[in-house]
Amino acid sequence: MKVNNQQITTYIKSLYPHQDPVLLHCPEFLGNEKKYLNECIDTKYVSYIGRFVVDMENKIKEITGAKHAVAMVNGTSALHMLLLAIGVKPGDEVITQSLSFVATAAAIVHAGGTPIFIDVESETMGMSPENLENFLMKNTKTKNGLCFNKKTGKQIKAVIPMHTFGHPARIEEIKKICDNYSLILIEDAAESLGSFYKEKHTGTFGKAAIFSFNGNKLVTTGGGGMVITDDEAIAERIRYISTTAKRPHRWEFYHDEVGYNLRMPSLNAAVGLAQLEYFDKILESKRETARLYQQFFSELGIKFVTEPLNTKSNYWLNAIMLEKRQERDEFLDYSNSNGVQTRPAWTLLHTLPPYKNCQHTEMPKSEFIADRLVNIPSSIRVAL
Repeated sequence: MKVNNQQITTYIKSLYPHQDPVLLHCPEFLGNEKKYLNECIDTKYVSYIGRFVVDMENKIKEITGAKHAVAMVNGTSALHMLLLAIGVKPGDEVITQSLSFVATAAAIVHAGGTPIFIDVESETMGMSPENLENFLMKNTKTKNGLCFNKKTGKQIKAVIPMHTFGHPARIEEIKKICDNYSLILIEDAAESLGSFYKEKHTGTFGKAAIFSFNGNKLVTTGGGGMVITDDEAIAERIRYISTTAKRPHRWEFYHDEVGYNLRMPSLNAAVGLAQLEYFDKILESKRETARLYQQFFSELGIKFVTEPLNTKSNYWLNAIMLEKRQERDEFLDYSNSNGVQTRPAWTLLHTLPPYKNCQHTEMPKSEFIADRLVNIPSSIRVAL
């Protein structure tokens, strides 16, 4: 059946009558954002020292159930610092998925590591546990409790699955595989704040995880990220190296290693904290929009991407799957030319110039999704 581009575009516009053009994911500021910004300015603590950073970290701990949270300047830096904290060093390898935002691979390289790319599965669009296990069985050996790549001779240190568009991956199965091969599990939960796998929040299955608070996320701080973990040593290490590696002292500036300056400023945290106060209502709005989309597209015979089995998704970025790449491209051209912002999935990471020589599995599922998926507008749709 031929896709009716005009009908779809018209329907999307009807869901967002207050936007012209309709954006893919537009931030809304519906609570105490301006009030808290003024309070933050009045305190004079507008950088990374101040109660708003601490309060936002505590709120994320409350939502996720994690014991520790460290606010960072963005999600990429959060993942970079986390990889350093778990001991990734130059020459190490880290497994991730090719269907992901480029920041996942970039953070691995920033830490000195080399990515290995694994295919995803169709249902979750997250890392395929079967593909991961097959790769490890065929390509690795264990020595002294460590996992080594038989092809390169290098240690594989960690595995980073991503919860794609907010839909949880089969994270329990991935964790079991990581445990069997002595690999550290790190969750790229950048898009999945408010998503659950078997009633447990994403980001709490592995050693640690990161979230993003970019301008297009459910909760935004303009630019911002967060590391969560139950491991106190990891949390303290990240706090230290991301705050210029400065030893605590009332007046001396003594730095005993090369550090970074990557903590979230209080001004940003003030905005994020205000949004977290009505986070439950944000999630309700997102899920209602997804319900309306699902109903509409089912009547057209078009696949709308829904939450996988045993999960509750935040539906961060809604998506449809068209029959072939030509249909996808025609719809992208029509919608973006007629006041509705849409986009395809990311270009697969293993095909990008910086990563084209990295080891990877075959990618039939990733390629299928990349050829057919279209992200459609997913902003908060109603006043809260």
